[in-house]
Order: sequence, then C-alpha cells, then structure tokens
Amino acid sequence: MPTKEAAQARDRAGEPVVELTDVERVYRMGNNEVRALDGLTFTFRAGEYWSIMGSSGSGKSTLLNLLGCIDRPSSGSYRIRGTEVATLDDDELSEIRGQHIGFVFQSYNLIAQLNVLENILVPLFYWDEPPPDAEERARMLAERVGLGGRLEHKPNELSGGQQQRVAIARALVNNPAILLADEATGNLDSKTAQEILALFDELHEEGKTILLVTHEPSVGRRAEHTLRLSDGRIAEVTHNREGAST
Repeated sequence: MPTKEAAQARDRAGEPVVELTDVERVYRMGNNEVRALDGLTFTFRAGEYWSIMGSSGSGKSTLLNLLGCIDRPSSGSYRIRGTEVATLDDDELSEIRGQHIGFVFQSYNLIAQLNVLENILVPLFYWDEPPPDAEERARMLAERVGLGGRLEHKPNELSGGQQQRVAIARALVNNPAILLADEATGNLDSKTAQEILALFDELHEEGKTILLVTHEPSVGRRAEHTLRLSDGRIAEVTHNREGAST
C-alpha cells in the first residue's frame, strides 16, 4: 500500500470494520428450508487477518457473499464501517462494494480484452467520479505486486500467479476497508501459492484487514486467526501462533 494509506490503516487498527449480529441466511428448496447461516454474531476489526474454514456446506461461501454485499441476510444486522448493509437496495449495495470491499477470486476473474493496467482500474470504472490519480495509483499497485513491467500484457500472456497478482492489485485499487479472498491459491502450484500468501502477509503487516476463505489447513494457519464454521454456526475460533508471528 502507499505509505499514506498504510498510516491510515494503522490509525484505524482495532476499530470494528464488519459487525454481524444474529445474521441468518435461509434458502428455500421446494418445501425444504436450508439455514446456510444460523444466528451468526461476530466482529472483524481493522488490521486483522482471518482465515475462514469449514467443510462443504458449512456456510463459509455464504458468509463471504454476505460480507462482499453480493447477497444479503434473511434476517439480522450486518454493518460495515458503521453502515447498516442488510436493508440497502441493489444500487446502494453496489456503491458499498465499490468503495469498501476488495475481492480476490480463485479463478482471477480478469477481463480478457483488457491489459494489466486496465484490469487493475476496473473497480474505479463504476465510480461516479474516479479519483484524479487513478492511473497513477494503478501503476503503483502494479509495481507493488511485481508487474510494473507488464502493464500492456493481456491476461492470456500471463502465468496463473501473475494473473492472481493483477487480481490483488485490482482488489486494492479502491483502498478497501476489507480484502476478501476466496480460495485465492486454489489454482496455483505450491511455489506460486507461497508467493501469493507472502504478499498477503505483507499487506497484513501494512495494516490491511484480510478475510481468507480456504479449505487448506496450511493456508489457514498463515492468518492470525481462524474462524471455523459448521452448519452455518461458529464452531471454533483459534488464534494461530504461526500467523500471529508473521
């Protein structure tokens, strides 16, 4: 992160970023009711690095979708930096996503027709008034993730690890309150995965708030803390010596 943003992140350390209170997400499948999240109450604070784990069907993907304002709770309260999200309409949710949330996906989700610089800038395309230094910021982030010399390359000209680095830079371009990563190393070889995780470690050290969904215990332990879900409820909270020391 640029030095000014790192300083701002340190100033906010410990403040509530995400507050969930009695959150439920219920899906109806025919006559059946599925409680993907069942009365979840939790607070994620600025500067924390969490892994979110659980078996298939535990609710971790549903939680990530709610945190990312892709979905909304059936009931309960979800606040991000003090703003109640659960009752917002679609346009307001889009605004929250654009201003406060950064996403890193397993499949990168880059736009094939755009080059590295343009892909990094994509989140700002949806702002009513993009910041005047948007391109300069995107170039700085490309340098930050080691791709300053590849700005004109298209995704098909990059390795998987390089594409994921572009995705991380894209996720940071709006200076989000929270960085959400969904199985971010799932498509990478072990060496490249370690490089991406090292980058997350650096971002955490600079004050970024990171929530990383993973099914891999070794990846989960890289985070400071682990939230384990089961049947839509919190089954366990652990504090990882390995993650806390990075």
